[in-house]
Amino acid sequence: MGRADARRAQQRGARRATKSGGIRRLFTWKKLLGTFFGFCLLGMGAFFVLYMIVDVPEGNAQAKLQSNVYKYPDGTVLARTGKVNREIVGLSEVPKDVQRTFVAAENKSFYTDKGVDFKGTARGLINTISGKGKQGGSTITQQYVKNYYLDQDQTVTRKLKELVISLKVDQKKSKNDILAGYINTSYYGRGAYGIQAAAQAYYGKDARDLDVAEGAYLAALLQAPSQYDWAVASPTGKRLVKERWNYVLNNMVGEHWLDAGKRQGLQFPVPQGPKPADGLTGQKGYIVNAARAVVQKQEHLSDEQFDAGGWTITVTIDKKKQQQLERSVKARLTSKLDTKGRSVDKDVQAGAVSVNPKTGAVVALYGGTGLTEHWTSNATRRDYQPASTFKPIILAAALDQEAQTQDGQPITANTRYDGNSRRPVEGSDIAFAPPNEDNANYGQVTVQTAMNKSINSVFAQMGVDVHMDKVMETAGKLGMDVEGLPVVPAQTLGSMGASPMEMAGIYATLDNHGKKVTPSIVKSASRQGGAPIALPDPIGEQVISRQAADSVTSVLTGVVDDGTARVSVREAPGRGGQQVAGKTGTSDNNKSAWFTGYTPKLVTSVGLFGEAAESHKGADGKQVQKGSQVTLKGTAGGGRVNGGGFPAEIWADYTFQVMGGRSTFDLDTDMGAAVTPPPSSTSPSPSGQPSESASPSDQPSSEAPSSEPPTDSPPPSAPSDPTPSGGTSSGPPTVPDPTDSAEVPLKPADGRQNSRVQG
Repeated sequence: MGRADARRAQQRGARRATKSGGIRRLFTWKKLLGTFFGFCLLGMGAFFVLYMIVDVPEGNAQAKLQSNVYKYPDGTVLARTGKVNREIVGLSEVPKDVQRTFVAAENKSFYTDKGVDFKGTARGLINTISGKGKQGGSTITQQYVKNYYLDQDQTVTRKLKELVISLKVDQKKSKNDILAGYINTSYYGRGAYGIQAAAQAYYGKDARDLDVAEGAYLAALLQAPSQYDWAVASPTGKRLVKERWNYVLNNMVGEHWLDAGKRQGLQFPVPQGPKPADGLTGQKGYIVNAARAVVQKQEHLSDEQFDAGGWTITVTIDKKKQQQLERSVKARLTSKLDTKGRSVDKDVQAGAVSVNPKTGAVVALYGGTGLTEHWTSNATRRDYQPASTFKPIILAAALDQEAQTQDGQPITANTRYDGNSRRPVEGSDIAFAPPNEDNANYGQVTVQTAMNKSINSVFAQMGVDVHMDKVMETAGKLGMDVEGLPVVPAQTLGSMGASPMEMAGIYATLDNHGKKVTPSIVKSASRQGGAPIALPDPIGEQVISRQAADSVTSVLTGVVDDGTARVSVREAPGRGGQQVAGKTGTSDNNKSAWFTGYTPKLVTSVGLFGEAAESHKGADGKQVQKGSQVTLKGTAGGGRVNGGGFPAEIWADYTFQVMGGRSTFDLDTDMGAAVTPPPSSTSPSPSGQPSESASPSDQPSSEAPSSEPPTDSPPPSAPSDPTPSGGTSSGPPTVPDPTDSAEVPLKPADGRQNSRVQG
């Protein structure tokens, strides 16, 4: 190599040395360490700013949603309603060892950590940035924050917020509050959010009744709810969930939360199979809606407020009585209807309410074919006339007011009235002359007989004798909604609207010796585990005297034993000598038929309503709109439907199977059929001289379907009340036997006030 080559080589080496030295001077360990700390400080500063600007938000709306839970008095679930199947429970309602299963499964250091797993969060951030999916290793606090405060999006921004909020939540809330929030917001599969819904879904019990093995399974589920659901899991899924279950319990032993010996004795708790959601099929929907209405009215809640959920409502319904009422309606009515072969059978709607008169509790309710098929509850609708079931109210007003007839005689069960059809009432500024059923004439009859046979003319006159304003006032006291109703004699025929719930309350007040009974279907109600709300006492004050109420009860026993209900009730199977009081009713044009009756322990009102199932042309050629009131005549292939027919049959079939032993009325009265039969002596007519007409047989016309004729109907008998002095007897009656209803003609040409009402 020459000098020139050596010099060039030396220059190249110098340049390389200069370059290497420059790099070393640029990336010294001091500079690198400084840069690292600079980045750390920058990150800490950014995190500090983030910590300062990110606040703990309100919980997201979805996480707050709960179901409203309806329960029977024994604690079993009647139904759940709402968009989300969640019922939030306090941690105190979850056994301690069950609480710890979740900690053992997800975050053993939960009770001592600061709410954040920085390593797991960093791993999650890297996975998110690199697109590798969801993060793992989050603490219980972080999972609670994700469930309750944030959404489920996997973004860097969301994860940083989760980190900050978790730190703040850990500072502001106790560990118990965080754990409660976690187990109440987590999803367990089978549509169940929260531990209470999960306990019901997998083990059919409340969270407070779970044992540690069952708790460990629910805790294991949270890792993969769909995959680990035993009912649908693959063999691999079953193996994995068992491994997870063992992992949870072993961790509990390691943390000294579970005795090792007890752990060895635990068996895997195979959950029950999934069941259909507790919906609103059958009568459940009617019961739920009735209970909901009570709570909303009491708490002044809008639909939106109530539907936000969180309510636990215990109803008063007795499951056995409810089941029997449904069976009785089916056995005595719906099984006999041919909705395909007879158009009238499509129009039949049944409603019933059964009440305990001592407590006011609604123990059974029948609202119709089902909420999804017929939205209106026939148990609470008020658009049909109660007809002659209103007559006992008139008598109650007369006895409570100590009213007198037109000629000054006290009104009692033995007072005699002119029972002839279309006899004009006396003492009224409004002319009124109602016909009796089938235009039957009875001559002089006692009030007892008039109640037994449901004689319209007698009670029309009695209403005027008492004064109609007093009659309507008494109706209001007993529980009927009379606000805005006209005070006219036609109301004596029950021409207003009323519901089975309403009539059951009125008769329950009579049964309760005149002390007000307001039927209540809600036993208790509370929201999110809070104190029960205040509910009105179903038993109120004395609204009519005990003597008046008991006397009406005594008289009403005659309707069953010797009146319009005797065919269906008096000799009904299972009665066994049980005392019964009650009244039938059939409205104008046979659009409704009723029987409301009671024993000392149970009051039940049954109504049948004619409602057009679809729009069609009537027999007269006029258009009948769907939902309009139509006649029941011809139901099940029979003729006129009277209160002593289907309604009384349903009542008897139900009552005599659930009454729980024979009981006797304790009556403070010396009048009425339950005490002594009416005397046979006559007295002057308190309401003018009777017509010289025949008294029809006391055999009621109870037209049951021809396919099932009554077999216990007694033969026709002579009238119990002879024709008064001066009258004549014209031998056998020439008119059909009376029932409890009568059609009143339209307003006549002479201007007399009448209405299209039946008694």
